[in-house]
Amino acid sequence: MKNSEILFIYDAKLTNPNGDADDENRPRMDYERSINLVSDVRLKRYIRDYLQDKGYEIFVGKVDDKTVNATDRLKNLFGKYDGKINLNKIGIEEQTWMLDQLIDVRMFGATMPIKSEESKGSSMIFTGPIQFNWGYSLNKVSLVESSTITSHFSSESSNERGSMGKDYRLYYSLIAFHGVVSAHRAEHTRLKIEDVHELDMAMIKAIPLQATRSKVGQYPRLYMRVQYTNKNFISGDFRDLLELQQNEGLRSISEVELDVSKLIEKLNSINEKIDAIYFWQDQNLLLKYNDQMGLFYDLVPDSVRNKIILLNEVEEASL
Repeated sequence: MKNSEILFIYDAKLTNPNGDADDENRPRMDYERSINLVSDVRLKRYIRDYLQDKGYEIFVGKVDDKTVNATDRLKNLFGKYDGKINLNKIGIEEQTWMLDQLIDVRMFGATMPIKSEESKGSSMIFTGPIQFNWGYSLNKVSLVESSTITSHFSSESSNERGSMGKDYRLYYSLIAFHGVVSAHRAEHTRLKIEDVHELDMAMIKAIPLQATRSKVGQYPRLYMRVQYTNKNFISGDFRDLLELQQNEGLRSISEVELDVSKLIEKLNSINEKIDAIYFWQDQNLLLKYNDQMGLFYDLVPDSVRNKIILLNEVEEASL
């Protein structure tokens, strides 16, 4: 396993990327700067649901469509284990088996509090090798003014008009995430190279495939995972190297002009430390490098292009 850094960009049009339960489910915002925020938990939920739909075992999820606590989830999992298990005294062999079953724990880690009627209980803590910080919009966003919706079904039998509620949405948000894959932490959760490749595909496919009514209108636009040769090397947040030519009043991807000159120059400067660049880009996102406009693969110098593995081709080959 090798260190990687991730840049992920997607957009949200006339939708709510991440409702804030403490603010009437309005989109999460930095109101002082009109910046839309999206938590890492929201992104990981997309990935987990995608992996679960593919048939993987997921720890942070439901069992038979029912919400369960960590203890019941582990009881259900170890029901498939060939041997007797005491959840409060899980040994190395049993722990290894458990990690091999749970792809989301191998990726993101987990805290597993275990309840016991016979003792105070115990817990297992795994720090995930794949971590994202919060995403934020590269542009200034504004909320759709009208947000009241009416249901045809009444909230009470005496209410013949139906119930009313709020449906908060924003006009357009171009959201960027930064993530890290730690080779050192991967050893402790038994993260596999195949898991990281599944992550690559999940980042591209999860959001459009997991869309709900409030999430329709969100599409991935760019995904890049830079894999390094050195386990001790991390470059830094790639979002700091991006610049929107127009960051106010945007309404669609066709109006986006994203300058990646600094990003390309950075990749070129650390080229000797790069093992591979796993890359995917939506054709509708046009990028700018110096005075040229086009797709990332066509804009970069040969030294960087030679490191790129196009996930578009990997995706098509898997169909």
